[in-house]
Amino acid sequence: MSKAVVSPSAASALPSTASPRPSLFARAGVNSRPVALAYRVVALAVIVTGVVRHSDLLTGQPAWTTVLFYTMLSNLLCLVWMLLLVIRTVRDLPHSGPRGTSTPSARVSGAVMMAITVTMLIYLVVLVPTRFADGDTDVFSLTDNLIHIITPVLMIVDWLLFVPKGSFRWTDPLLWTLIPYVYLVWAFAYGALGGEFTPGQKYPYPFMDVDALGVIGVAQWVVALTVALIVVGLVFVVVDRALGAVARRSARPIS
Repeated sequence: MSKAVVSPSAASALPSTASPRPSLFARAGVNSRPVALAYRVVALAVIVTGVVRHSDLLTGQPAWTTVLFYTMLSNLLCLVWMLLLVIRTVRDLPHSGPRGTSTPSARVSGAVMMAITVTMLIYLVVLVPTRFADGDTDVFSLTDNLIHIITPVLMIVDWLLFVPKGSFRWTDPLLWTLIPYVYLVWAFAYGALGGEFTPGQKYPYPFMDVDALGVIGVAQWVVALTVALIVVGLVFVVVDRALGAVARRSARPIS
């Protein structure tokens, strides 16, 4: 009895064992594009709401000077990035299927997350105590919460849930500080050249007020905030690398 010979072309037509789909939590991210899309659409709507309320766009008298402050600029950065995440997720759904992640760059996602974390930390550590000391008790209004607390939390949660882990480098916190430092240099230059952030105000934030604190006082604030931000950035890196290592160890081999 002769053995049947299967030609290469016929063999290629035979059904093959399909590779298993990636785990729902592969690379320490929730690999479900529909879930990510739903979250990101809601997050985008919330961020837009905060920006619109803070700039008074719906009042007929927009406060355009808000774009001179780091708070608004960091929120606009989050708005643009979240919009890109929504577009990327929508694009990937029909081409790559519902299972997987859709983030253009994990490290850029970290940079945006850190940029808005700066806003939250300065608000809670510097601005809230200052406003309370000045007798302003309305510091946690809906708009303040949206732009200073809720948007940062939304960006951190997006990174925790939907961005693959293990890409951050130990030097990233130093690079992330460049975003607030660029603003810092620009703000000092703008004020020194006669620009005003609000009428009669040439410094955007109290810790930058050279007239009140002196050069040494401002320098101390900047150094202290820089150290704090680098420490927070290193916490993000530690979490990223730890989750990435756990995900790699628990990854199932593909046959």
